[in-house]
Amino acid sequence: MSEDDLFASEMDGVKPLRVNRARLHKKVEQTPGVAVRRSLAVSDRKAQDPLVSNDVPQLKANDILEYRADGVQHGVYKKLRLGHYDIDARLDLHRLTADEARREVFQFLRDCFYYELRTVLILHGKGERNPDKIALLKSHLSVWLPQIDEVLAFHSAQKHHGGTGAVYVMLKKGDKTKQKNREQFGLR
Repeated sequence: MSEDDLFASEMDGVKPLRVNRARLHKKVEQTPGVAVRRSLAVSDRKAQDPLVSNDVPQLKANDILEYRADGVQHGVYKKLRLGHYDIDARLDLHRLTADEARREVFQFLRDCFYYELRTVLILHGKGERNPDKIALLKSHLSVWLPQIDEVLAFHSAQKHHGGTGAVYVMLKKGDKTKQKNREQFGLR
């Protein structure tokens, strides 16, 4: 007996449904959230750059920058904080305006992630020459870096790498590095 004959014998006596009871049109409820999202979607407001922020703290020369995303192990963060990782690249922001520095930081970190660099150093300066003693670029970095998805953690550098005038930044692993680790350690 062929598969077609077997199927036909199993389906013997089966009758199709007379009425299709499936609801083909979803009822849309008009909630306040839907109304707000709809108005924002059609508004003429320009999309803001996520790295532009008006709420910047005023950090001084000796203030320490520190951030650790969820999931970063304490030991990994401690090694970063103590400067025990090899520095794969450096960016010097001295004598740049905040807008120039923002563009440079964003492009630098994007390039580092593309080339799968893990630990980088950003030299931002201490702002000791400013009349108000505010470390402008450091203050902005404290806001920008946590907003960048590729940044796992950062901490002010050790004295021999620039101290509180520089920051270590740890980036996420790229796809190639993840695949290499899977192959090396037999993970799926």
